[in-house]
Amino acid sequence: MTGPSAVSATATIAVPTVLAAAVEQARAAVAEFSGAENVGEHLGVAYEDPTAATHRFGALLPGYQGWQWAVVVAASPGATEPTVSEVVLVPGPTALLAPEWVPWDQRVRPGDLGPGDLLAPPADDPRLVPGYTSTGDPELDEVAGELGLGRRWLLSPVGRAEAAQRWHDGECGPDSAMARSTKRVCRDCGFYVPLTGSLGTLFGVCCNEMSADGRVVDHRYGCGAHSDTPAPAGTGSPAYEPYDDGMLEVVAVAPAPAAEPVIEVPAESEAVADEAVADEAVAEEAVTEEAIAEGAIADEAVAEEAVVDAGVGEDPETP
Repeated sequence: MTGPSAVSATATIAVPTVLAAAVEQARAAVAEFSGAENVGEHLGVAYEDPTAATHRFGALLPGYQGWQWAVVVAASPGATEPTVSEVVLVPGPTALLAPEWVPWDQRVRPGDLGPGDLLAPPADDPRLVPGYTSTGDPELDEVAGELGLGRRWLLSPVGRAEAAQRWHDGECGPDSAMARSTKRVCRDCGFYVPLTGSLGTLFGVCCNEMSADGRVVDHRYGCGAHSDTPAPAGTGSPAYEPYDDGMLEVVAVAPAPAAEPVIEVPAESEAVADEAVADEAVAEEAVTEEAIAEGAIADEAVAEEAVVDAGVGEDPETP
């Protein structure tokens, strides 16, 4: 805001004293219009020409932070009292403003269309041409001519070029962050299916559910899920399902006693072992018979000794 000695943007203006002194008159006009509690401090005065000036006051209205009251007062040359011309609420330098108004047909953005919504193309849409005209795509025009079929509207060269530019510059284009992070490109990928017609020379559809599944991709786009991506080296094996060891309960178990080793004996060794057992049995039997014979001899010696002892005690004269 400028003071009474302000200089206009167009010319130097002689400031009438009567306009500069109309502060209270301007405040009263705002109070009458909106209420005295909604009028803040006087912020200054600006001069439009030698007969008109605008006084501004801070607005104390809820929801209008940074807005100002503007009161225009006027006075003809030689007048002693100004006249209030208008009272308006205007945004200040720090006012919160709504976004710039956009016509409804320009507000719809990609992704806004939902189930049940209807969106007609604009009149005279340059992206569409009547179905009986040539599309400019040789493959489509040839097929339609052979079959005698056609749609009411077809994609024009302008619409095809706009779509190609949009896809090229989008998230699945060669300049996207994903494409710049890899050296492999979609045109060499097994999951890439080219489009038909002229668009197929540059674009196709990704059929990898782990990547841009079902989306149109530039043939120079690439990602880490390329069909030629090698398996990472290191630990782990994809042949087995992983498990969460955090869900397991660890229980201490006493170690089982070691089993006695079983010695396998070959068939020939078994025969030798059986023969050795038989020989051992024969030897034991011989020892037993010898022990019995020795016992019998010992018994006979004892008997003879008993007879001798009995003869010693008899009378020698006895026959």
